[in-house]
Amino acid sequence: MQITKENLDNLNAVVKIDIEQNDYSQKVDKILKDYRKTANIPGFRKGHVPMGMIKRQYGQAVLADEVNKLIQESLNNYLNEEKLDILGNPIPKEQENFSWENNDYTFEFEIGLAPEINIDFNNKKAITHYKISADKEMVNDQIKLIQRQFGKLVTQNEVKESFTLVGKFTNEDEGIENETSFKLEDIQGKKTKKSLLGAKVGDSVQLNTKGLFEKEEQLATFLGIEEEKAKKLAVDVTFEITEINEEVPHELNQELFDKYTREEGKITSEEELKNFIKEQAAEQFVQHSDQQLLNDITTYLLEATSFELPAEFLQKWIQISGEKALSEEEAKAEFEKSEKGIRYQLIEAKIIKENDIRVKPEEVKEMMKERIKMQMAQYGGASFSDEQMDQFANQMLGNQEEARKISEQVMSSKILSLLKEKLKLKEKEVSFNKFADEAYK
Repeated sequence: MQITKENLDNLNAVVKIDIEQNDYSQKVDKILKDYRKTANIPGFRKGHVPMGMIKRQYGQAVLADEVNKLIQESLNNYLNEEKLDILGNPIPKEQENFSWENNDYTFEFEIGLAPEINIDFNNKKAITHYKISADKEMVNDQIKLIQRQFGKLVTQNEVKESFTLVGKFTNEDEGIENETSFKLEDIQGKKTKKSLLGAKVGDSVQLNTKGLFEKEEQLATFLGIEEEKAKKLAVDVTFEITEINEEVPHELNQELFDKYTREEGKITSEEELKNFIKEQAAEQFVQHSDQQLLNDITTYLLEATSFELPAEFLQKWIQISGEKALSEEEAKAEFEKSEKGIRYQLIEAKIIKENDIRVKPEEVKEMMKERIKMQMAQYGGASFSDEQMDQFANQMLGNQEEARKISEQVMSSKILSLLKEKLKLKEKEVSFNKFADEAYK
């Protein structure tokens, strides 16, 4: 067997595999002999079927299977040994007048070669790295939210502004009968709100569904109906009040500080609470900031790193590689849609290779533990020992898909850290609202 490569240009080549009879004959003969031992053909005892009959019945299928295995194995070995950096997978070339009746065969494969890439890290214009902080308004809003979160409900007899109403919506003709609760401020329209103000427990108030709540999905939820039905609904419903509650915020005191931090005496004043909220917000905003930085760096690298792709080959590969074959026009459109992604993958691969960036198992495990801690913080922040955290992490990483995602996150984090060092950045401190205006405009 002989394998050769012919370069058509810097990005395209053809690999030719010449296979002779002695490359496959022994394996084919052995398989056919094994078939003969087990073949169950009427008129012949098992193991005594003539070999000629076995060859006529199974010979070509076995030959094709073994030759295809030989081709795949030989081609993969050749690409690895020659260290050829290819895009996509080799595409077999069509052969005219091919016949399995021959003893020797020639197969040709088109391959797309990865381009040479030179990355320019000397960006003249500094890339903005946002440092997002919580402004005064955000901090004050968070304090009010904390006070509400740890506040209490006080039962009242009469509806007033900001009170919560509990009761049942009914309309017999529309099949509406749903117990629910909502805040008075959820109700739209001054006239409608006025009809509820001053109402007492046990009262029934007639309300029209048209424009009753700001969003149609709210109306669907409160009435217990399908959202599609809520879009067109304009009928009178009866709301019978069964309970009226006032949400009383928690006092801004030491008890609240301890409840919020889950640690006695960690915060002892309103000023310390504000600083604590700012620190928490800054940590949460890092992910937003880094993602935006990565987006901006990606844009820069794509614009600053110029190289050609074997576009015709890639379109052909896209055309045949999916579950469903595409037309030439569909494959071209798909290539154009994914071209930027392909280019960035090549740039990223070059960065990883040149800087020998690797992901270690212990790094994956640590990131998984951090993810688990963040999830726990959302549900009360339960505390677990290091041994328990290791067990949780190992259990989660037992899922291959989850392990792959975390590994990719670790690699992405390492690449971003490297790019922060190599590229010229300028830090800009902004509020979250200002960041949103600038980053997503």
